[in-house]
Amino acid sequence: MLELFLSSIGIIFVYANILFVISLIKKRNDIADIAWGLGYVLLAFYYLSTQAISGRSLLLYLLIFIWGIRLALHIYSRNKNKKEDFRYLTWRKAWGKWFYLRSYFQVYLLQGFFLLIIISSTTIVSAQAQPALNFLDLLGLSIWLIGFYFEAIGDYQLTKFISNPLNKGRVMKEGLWKFTRHPNYFGEVTLWWGIFLITLSSPNGLYGIISPLTITFLIVFVSGVPMLEKKYRGNKEYKEYKKRTSKFFPLFPKK
Repeated sequence: MLELFLSSIGIIFVYANILFVISLIKKRNDIADIAWGLGYVLLAFYYLSTQAISGRSLLLYLLIFIWGIRLALHIYSRNKNKKEDFRYLTWRKAWGKWFYLRSYFQVYLLQGFFLLIIISSTTIVSAQAQPALNFLDLLGLSIWLIGFYFEAIGDYQLTKFISNPLNKGRVMKEGLWKFTRHPNYFGEVTLWWGIFLITLSSPNGLYGIISPLTITFLIVFVSGVPMLEKKYRGNKEYKEYKKRTSKFFPLFPKK
């Protein structure tokens, strides 16, 4: 197992450095967002080509392929022909002369570090012989499907809303966004808990809990929900939206 973890570190280190060079050429750091899902796909392909295949590992690879490719295509489509994402533009101004050095460490290498932690549950499954699929795998798949639905449909609904010129400056409050202010982020967290449940039947599978705990912490408390909530600070429509709508978990809106 240690050998697989070490080779994964090497692959992602090279991947992060290539992305950093591309960001210098393109002069935009938001390529890191497109590369996020593709990094998982890259490692899943590596595991598929080098490790013994079990029903459980094959299921995990399939789920990661679907999730990672959809997410990358969505972000590419969202960012195409637009300015660099507001988060990176803010950092570009705030970091000044240290921008490139901090970008290398705080965007690319740090993202690679978290990627390795989050995919570790799949690495555990890939590195060991697996028992037969069971009820936990079915439960994990069901939870993954719920999460994927919230993420994919939430993204689609928001994209459609933004594409309408009449909605410029307005806040999305329909569809899944009626029940949670961040359905896509809720979906992202949920699907990784589903992957953990699939991992749980593997030898040492319990250690895989670091994966959903990490993505939950990052999205709920660090780079996901807090940054978007901050973006809408002072927006009167969003202030009213917050009063009625759950921050994260889907709930019926308050009257």
